[in-house]
Amino acid sequence: MSTRHLSLRVESETFDLLQARSRQAGQTLSHLAKTLLQEGLRMDAHPGIVFRPGPAGRRSGLVGGPDVWEVIHVFTEVDARGDEAVRQAALLTGLTPEQVRIAARYYADYPSEIDDWIRRVDEEATRAEAAWLRHQDLLQA
Repeated sequence: MSTRHLSLRVESETFDLLQARSRQAGQTLSHLAKTLLQEGLRMDAHPGIVFRPGPAGRRSGLVGGPDVWEVIHVFTEVDARGDEAVRQAALLTGLTPEQVRIAARYYADYPSEIDDWIRRVDEEATRAEAAWLRHQDLLQA
């Protein structure tokens, strides 16, 4: 991916907030500004999507709801397509059909990002289950 330079002026208050947040996050001003700009553009293109921090990194989520990967994990596993898939995913997640559609629209534009989250979570669940089973074996011995 090629990069291009952007120079811009921001008010002192905005700069101070960005600087404080970059120190908190342990990121350079440039990296944080780039991240927030990218996320802002994505949120503008996908109303109902927000970005939240976490120990494994920032991730997309529904406003007032779960992460997008959680919705898509359910959505892609239902045995239906189209509006029926949306309806079933909404029932299974406790979300509205519109919230499922918001997540699906975001996924349509950023499938590798969401698929990567699902893969990472599935791998961690597999590791956690294996550790639990080993612990259970020890308790039974």
